[in-house]
Amino acid sequence: MERSAAPQLSPTIRAGWLDKNPPQGSYIYQKRWVKLDADYLRYFDSEKDAYSKRFIPVSSISRVASVGDQKFEVVTNNRNFVFRAESDADRNEWMQTLQQVAEERKGKAPERTPVHPTAPDATEPVDKSGFLELRGFKHKLFVAVAGDKVFLYKNSEDYRQGIGITYIEMNVGNVKEVDRRGFDLTTPYRIFSFSAESEQEKEEWVEAMRHAIAEALSNSEVAERIWALEPNRFCADCGSPQPDWASINLCVVICKRCAGEHRGLGPGITKVRSLKMDRKVWTEELIQLFHHIGNAVANQFWAANVPPSEAIGPGSSSQDRRRFLIAKYREGKYRRYHPLFGNQEELDRALCAAVTTSDLAETQALVFCGAAVTCATGDPQCPVPLALAEKSGQRLQMEFLLHNKTSETPRLEVGGGEEKHYSVLLPCVTHNGFLYKTPSMAKPVSERKGQEEFSRRWCTLQDGVLSYYENDRNAVPNGEIKAGDIVCLVNNPPHTHGIESTFEVYIESERLYLFGLDCPEAAREWLKSIAKSFVPPHAEELLSHDFERIGRLLYKGGLNLERAKEGWFALAGPTLYVCFEDSERHEALQLRKLQELSIQGDNEVLVLVERRRTLYIQGERRLDFLGWVHAIQKAAGSSGDTLSEQQLTEGDVPMLVDRCIDYITQCGLTSEGIYRKSGQNSKTTSLLEMLRRDARSVRLKEGEHHVDDVANTLKRFFRDLGDGLFTRRWSQDWLRATALEDEEAKIGEYRRLLDTLPTVNRATLKALINHLFRVQRFSGDNQMNTHNLAIVFGPTLFQTDGKDYKAGRVVEDLISHYVKIFNVNDQEMKKQQDEITAIMKMREAASSGTQQAGDFICTVYLEEKKTETEQHVKIPATMTAEELTFEILDRRKIVTKEKDYWSCFEVNEREEAERPLHYSEKVLPILHCLGTDSYLVVKKQLSMENMLIYLASRVGDCKHGMMKFREERNLLGLGLSTGFHDRYFILNHTCLRLYKEVRSLKQRTPVLENSHKPEKEWPIRNLRVYLGIKKKLRPPTCWGFTVFYENEKHEKQQWYLCCDTQADLREWFATFLHVQHGGALWPSETCKVRASRRQQDARLGNISLIPLRGNESEMRSSVAAFATDPLTLLRNV
Repeated sequence: MERSAAPQLSPTIRAGWLDKNPPQGSYIYQKRWVKLDADYLRYFDSEKDAYSKRFIPVSSISRVASVGDQKFEVVTNNRNFVFRAESDADRNEWMQTLQQVAEERKGKAPERTPVHPTAPDATEPVDKSGFLELRGFKHKLFVAVAGDKVFLYKNSEDYRQGIGITYIEMNVGNVKEVDRRGFDLTTPYRIFSFSAESEQEKEEWVEAMRHAIAEALSNSEVAERIWALEPNRFCADCGSPQPDWASINLCVVICKRCAGEHRGLGPGITKVRSLKMDRKVWTEELIQLFHHIGNAVANQFWAANVPPSEAIGPGSSSQDRRRFLIAKYREGKYRRYHPLFGNQEELDRALCAAVTTSDLAETQALVFCGAAVTCATGDPQCPVPLALAEKSGQRLQMEFLLHNKTSETPRLEVGGGEEKHYSVLLPCVTHNGFLYKTPSMAKPVSERKGQEEFSRRWCTLQDGVLSYYENDRNAVPNGEIKAGDIVCLVNNPPHTHGIESTFEVYIESERLYLFGLDCPEAAREWLKSIAKSFVPPHAEELLSHDFERIGRLLYKGGLNLERAKEGWFALAGPTLYVCFEDSERHEALQLRKLQELSIQGDNEVLVLVERRRTLYIQGERRLDFLGWVHAIQKAAGSSGDTLSEQQLTEGDVPMLVDRCIDYITQCGLTSEGIYRKSGQNSKTTSLLEMLRRDARSVRLKEGEHHVDDVANTLKRFFRDLGDGLFTRRWSQDWLRATALEDEEAKIGEYRRLLDTLPTVNRATLKALINHLFRVQRFSGDNQMNTHNLAIVFGPTLFQTDGKDYKAGRVVEDLISHYVKIFNVNDQEMKKQQDEITAIMKMREAASSGTQQAGDFICTVYLEEKKTETEQHVKIPATMTAEELTFEILDRRKIVTKEKDYWSCFEVNEREEAERPLHYSEKVLPILHCLGTDSYLVVKKQLSMENMLIYLASRVGDCKHGMMKFREERNLLGLGLSTGFHDRYFILNHTCLRLYKEVRSLKQRTPVLENSHKPEKEWPIRNLRVYLGIKKKLRPPTCWGFTVFYENEKHEKQQWYLCCDTQADLREWFATFLHVQHGGALWPSETCKVRASRRQQDARLGNISLIPLRGNESEMRSSVAAFATDPLTLLRNV
């Protein structure tokens, strides 16, 4: 399916210079370049011109006649054209060719391009026609958009006759809106600047031309193959002929109008793709799936019980289509129920049986009657139905399950078949007045709109419809927006555009309307009125907030993650208010306190983690969802230089402060001169900028960040803090308190002043003093006692020049009387003491040599990355991957069986790939190279037995064959940036070679191999091969590698390989491992190794140690373990 996307053009039959008799007079001739093809006779000013001055359809030519010396006449149904050649012989050749082409055309029906859009034998329907102004022409032209072309005519009479000026092939066109009524059609040869009668008319022209571009760039091969089945030639929902869209998870072929309504149902119900444009989606398996299911089988299930009164047809309205499709697919109202419907256990069991057969109709019925696609099969080797289908060789069953992994089960909603936001009665709101408006857009507003780009329009909001008119005297609106179609309303910051106050309205059909007013109060009234018109009553509590953005989104959360629900969201400052589907009151999410904020999939799901709960927000419509993502990310970041404007922990401490304190506690308590020594200025500046931008995503690592740089960063943050830690209002009171001679009175005053501080300042001060209290406990090592710390932090926290001794006195008092001033109870003190003791013992062990040199503490997971599966392990320099594997298995008391191939894997989450470590690999060097998005996990290597069998049965040490190859674009922009390409590979014991074409057997012999230079060649020793390829690259198969290459000069490359089958993947990977490790894939005497491996230090027992490397949650989890029994660490010492 690698056909060109451009339409097939008619080849030129004859071309040359002729004189043409113009309308001005019979004796005046003009020299023209004339071209004849199977469809048109056209003439141009020059042979280099791309667009003609006139075209004459061949099918309209009735005869060609000689009219004197060197002249001939082309006679059409309505007009005659006289040409003069250079000689009689040239004239005769032109006449003969024209007559032959005209007769051939009349003898058969047109196959490609119509004579003109209204001709009786036209094959292309007209999408849009009418008059437009074109820059360079005095009078308006009649323009017609038909199929993949735009035709230009002098007037409507020429249009009816089919004789035009020129036509534009839209495969090279691009349409851009210019102003309220103008738009440009840009081609490589010319820019056509059009102007329409009105804004609404312009939008219709732009849409029609963009559709023509899509038609020109489409590929009909997939459509033709799917249409090979008679039922697939008509829309599965309304019966329209030649449907060129499809739902790839429902396996139905649908028309364009129904496809638009399908998109409104959301990707959890139906995944819509084009037969002609989304070529990468249409794998051979998916096409075969539509041959086996398609409209016939699918409708036997989905439309088994459709009443004639509820069915729709090609002429049905959008509202009727929407109502029908909601009932058909979201609610499953007309489906044929499976006999096991309602019995979840039996449905799942039946699905596990069905996927091992070729009965796709049964699988479809089971899945859409409630069987879980990811249900447990009870088979450890094939834990889910997809694995069962793969084991049984049922490729089409696998394809169906893959496309329905996230599909929702249809269910009837209480209250009727309408969508929830249509079924509630929206309040009747009335408002009117003048607004400034720009043309609607299909993409986010990325540039500032000037005042001249807005048009003043009279607008009314009445009966759930926002209408805009040319002026307040017009009775017919230029356009309308239904309140039920509004999905999001955005209040832009002042002066975002040329109008002082602007707001954006997003609608269901992925369009954006920008309105504005110069009066902020009037704009606010419009915002409130529009919001009231589309926000349902149960969510109207959201309107009480001064929102920046409000609208509806799909979400998943809580215990039920199977079905996406509809919620209403309002963003106000750093708070996201949510009205959930199953809750009467709205909840507030403090975005700056999120533990995690990330995007999953191809910008399709936004993940928010707060207070140990996770909320998944799904992108039902790309246009408004991208706006939500950017707005939430911005609101979740730091917005200023005061404490309250920073990202915060759950305890209201700035995350920046928390990150620095945690790191210094773990790595710098014994560092001599901590906080007195200054770090490198450039590194401090860089680190502070990173933490200010997004402290949540920064991970401080030993080895990468020096403790003095981190300490300097913390001090600079407090010195540059807006309003200071003690606040400008109360800082002098803190300084005056030092004059009190009575210690108890002074402590009482400090406690009183502490209560006056804002919540975040109070929590931050306690966290900092708690940290300094710990630091001074190690003063024997770090030489930083309470007095020294006070000298450093006094001027920093009070932002003074250091001359006032009182600032240092305050800090010294706070550290000395930390327990009393901050009301620290015995439990807190004991926990802190235990943590300090544990850290001291570990540091002493490291410095005295009792701990092996190079020991490192890291987190390793068992089978999957979960909190309950993590183990903190001390990694000595000599530990191998095999020893680490058995360390984890022993801790969890897991007994290995004969063919249990337990291995340690390095997992790279960013690349979505993993690599089983060779049993002899040293673990410590790998840990030092791990990024923040990588981790180690111990699990079974399921393919090891098959790889060992393959290696034992093959002949020779080499492997060769075709794989699909893609190279990551390098820093200079070179390399293959997109797509996978077939390449031939040869892997031997020294290198991997890539060829553009297949090498013959002779060429693969050792003698001649060097005589045929490969396109690329890599030494095996420099390659690291990972299983898997990240999904956003859209690999052609699911069996792929990610390969990293680094040479001796530390130059790096990254590329991807895809195999056609899983067996190919195993064979290539086994060969890679075989040649890289000298043929030893698996140890022969595993049990002996397990019995004789190095015993761990008995002094540390089997407890989970404090991880010196990892994120803060891992560190806290480990510290919490000590809190329950702090003496465990010190036993047997």
